Amino acid sequence: MRLSIVGLSIALALLASLLAAEAQPPDKVYRIGYLDTTPAPAPLWEALLEGLRAHGYSEGQNLVFERRFSEGNAERFPAFAAEMVRLRVDLILVRTTPAALAAKHVTQTIPIVIPTAIDPVGAGLVASLARPGGNVTGLSVLAPELSGKRLELLKEVVPGMTRVAVL
Repeated sequence: MRLSIVGLSIALALLASLLAAEAQPPDKVYRIGYLDTTPAPAPLWEALLEGLRAHGYSEGQNLVFERRFSEGNAERFPAFAAEMVRLRVDLILVRTTPAALAAKHVTQTIPIVIPTAIDPVGAGLVASLARPGGNVTGLSVLAPELSGKRLELLKEVVPGMTRVAVL
């Protein structure tokens, strides 16, 4: 009796898993909005695609890029960002602060990634580096909050240093 209950339980679990698998939608195609002044240099773009492929994402299969370029005219970014929201992209990738600001002004829900922010706190993209808040994330290449820490590290590396000049 006990063996038949275990067998029935296993059979029901297998049937439920088969039904659940059939009910699942096909693989999702992710849409990434890309805003920039000009197309990314080929080596950078290829590195991005290679990194995405390493994680199972391939352009044309489960990934679509919506690319928009301002051609040096930052005033075009707000319209492009609004278009990304209308296209219902899953993520907005930007390479400039003006593009990030335009995207931030049109959405508080779509993640915005800026891999090269100059001063995200000063620009108003994030509240602070420690607690950015909101939907903007990325890397900061120059953050005034880190200047003191950089000087501390430099002093450790060069203990006799008494003066520093920054260009």
